[in-house]
Amino acid sequence: MQTNIPPDQNKVALITGAARRIGAAIVRQLHARGLHVIVHCRQSRAQADALADELNAVRPASASVICADLADDQALGEMTDGIISGYGRLDVLVHNASQFYPTPLDSLTQADWDQLINSNVRGALFLTQQLAPLLRESQGSIVSIVDIHIERPMKSHTIYCMAKSALQTMTRSLAKELAPAVRVNGVAPGAILWPENGMSDAARQMILERVPLQRNGEPQDVSAAVAFLALDAPYITGQILAVDGGRSLFM
Repeated sequence: MQTNIPPDQNKVALITGAARRIGAAIVRQLHARGLHVIVHCRQSRAQADALADELNAVRPASASVICADLADDQALGEMTDGIISGYGRLDVLVHNASQFYPTPLDSLTQADWDQLINSNVRGALFLTQQLAPLLRESQGSIVSIVDIHIERPMKSHTIYCMAKSALQTMTRSLAKELAPAVRVNGVAPGAILWPENGMSDAARQMILERVPLQRNGEPQDVSAAVAFLALDAPYITGQILAVDGGRSLFM
């Protein structure tokens, strides 16, 4: 018998840093696959609420919002309690939350270290610790959003690149530790969305000249890769998938 109900209708996904940009694309992609989606944000509550309203208009009671600082251990515990009481399960965890900005050596501070490490890797580690029992029970999966610049770091972005490198190492290590119950993989985007703090046309062109596909990607390219690793790759774990138009071949 044919049915229009997506096969993943009972699954639940938590996406961190998901109110906008690539995070919102991941939310929409997983929602389109039939999952209930939990949209995490720290400051972008209005955008998160708007995204949840959009998705709930498509499928009632299919999206919710959690606003929390991932650097706050108490908030992590409250997030876990909310997921248990609200859903009773978790099938997919996407570590997308991130801050990105330059930290030249001469001017970087302890505050920069705390902000970039906390947002990119510390929160991901301790959130995983909190949610691992739910993921084990559901035989779920974790996908981390890392960065192609881990192998060849960007000038003046030392702390950010260190944080993303740590997130990639965490991803591969947890793939061993959480196996066989939970699969853990990563997606490394290339030139998808340009930085919000601006970039000159010349700088953009210089990047695109190193991309074999000769164009930047779209957020949907990343979200499709996340959905593949989270839902369609039962024999893949501990891998990092570059979504960069081939740029890492020439970095």
